[in-house]
Amino acid sequence: MSEIVLSTITAKYVHPSLGLRYLLANMGSLRERTRLLEFTLSTPSSEIASRIIAEQPKIVGLGVYIWNASQTLELIKLLKRQDPTLKIVLGGPEISYEFEHTELFNRADYLICGEADLKFGELCGQILKGDHSLQGPPKVFLPPSPDLHKLTLPYDFYTDEDLKNRLVYVEASRGCPFGCEFCLSSRDPRVRSFELESFLKEMRSLLARGARRFKFVDRTFNLNPKTIASILGFLLEYTHLGIFSHFEIVPDRLSEDLIALAAKFPRGVLQFEVGVQTLNAEVANRIGRKQNSRTALRNIQLLRQKTEVLLHADLIFGLPGEGIESIASGFNELMTIGPHELQVGILKKLKGTSLARHDEFWGMEYSKAPPFEVIQTKLLDRQTMDRLKIFGKYWELFYNRGQLNASMAAFIQASSADGGLFHSFLCFSDWLHSVVQKTNHLSLEERSRRLGQYLLILGIPKYEVLTLLKTDYLSVPGRKARDLL
Repeated sequence: MSEIVLSTITAKYVHPSLGLRYLLANMGSLRERTRLLEFTLSTPSSEIASRIIAEQPKIVGLGVYIWNASQTLELIKLLKRQDPTLKIVLGGPEISYEFEHTELFNRADYLICGEADLKFGELCGQILKGDHSLQGPPKVFLPPSPDLHKLTLPYDFYTDEDLKNRLVYVEASRGCPFGCEFCLSSRDPRVRSFELESFLKEMRSLLARGARRFKFVDRTFNLNPKTIASILGFLLEYTHLGIFSHFEIVPDRLSEDLIALAAKFPRGVLQFEVGVQTLNAEVANRIGRKQNSRTALRNIQLLRQKTEVLLHADLIFGLPGEGIESIASGFNELMTIGPHELQVGILKKLKGTSLARHDEFWGMEYSKAPPFEVIQTKLLDRQTMDRLKIFGKYWELFYNRGQLNASMAAFIQASSADGGLFHSFLCFSDWLHSVVQKTNHLSLEERSRRLGQYLLILGIPKYEVLTLLKTDYLSVPGRKARDLL
């Protein structure tokens, strides 16, 4: 039994909550009276509520994110129904801004906005002591950002099961100096760093315990060249263990020295997420994104040519003032470099961002339900936005998953002689959706068959298509040859 339960609903089991582990690590004398419980979206709310109530807690802290807001509201209703005396404390990015008129806020007892590393433990102490100053309507706390050097680091609270089966989220810094209006990180331009030697000590401990897959959540990892060089140099010593590390980098700020250092790593050890978002300079300037696109493309190309780093590039469709031809141009130009993955995201209007200032002039309309994606703009009507959303889902299935490399290479080659990859894949996307009427639950066999059918439509000889499909299909372990056409 635990007087305090920390909980959240993650998108998938592989993604543990780093934030809750920070809260647990900094509970002080209340740490032994606190239990961490994590669930996934696939877990029924009733089951989550039963698990939490079984601990007989007095306080439940819940992390609220864009993907779990609806289910968290349902969970709160169930918890309060079973124990009306339970104190609910909310935190997280989805409830830290524009919360005043939300049902989530109205059903909670307390809300901590922003970084709650220290404030949550302090508040729990006050509640348990019966502090009378806490009585009344829902109380909102906006604590100052903590001194990172004074925080107890959370990495001991990854269990052996976490280290074996999940990504291990770590951070060497917080904050982002850039002002991209679609991103919550733009609210605070300060970048604060953890003490490097203390961080590397924690990394050694994690590695010694068996951690092998790390995801750095730093928003601008390569902002400080000395820090990234130290961390990459540290990781280079452990490549023999089969480690994997994911970083989010700013592509136009990559130095030649960093690229040379990255070139020392074998394939599959490093993944760089390079946030391009748009190659339209006017659009980038409009949303406060400071980016030298030519330098960014040159550096991405150097990484592709000189290193074995896995490159995951990002583009956003639906930005204010960006039309279909600008989107197509940026997509095609980025794909000439050939990133291993190109994530196509639809613009989301996150609470707390300043995107709303473009709504009237650029005709921006967004869904009122999570994840608050753009529905239409002045330059992209609803039908076009719907096509682009389907495009993104199919691109993920057919290109990013890397299971149809030979067939997609043939598609890309055929597209280069047929007006460009973007419009070619958009036509394929339209055709496929008209045939299958769905964007999920497409098996590898069905994806192979449908892509093969379309390659025939493009005029590629049947014997070549069969060879391509067989090559791709048999490259996946456990697959046996079959007629895919």
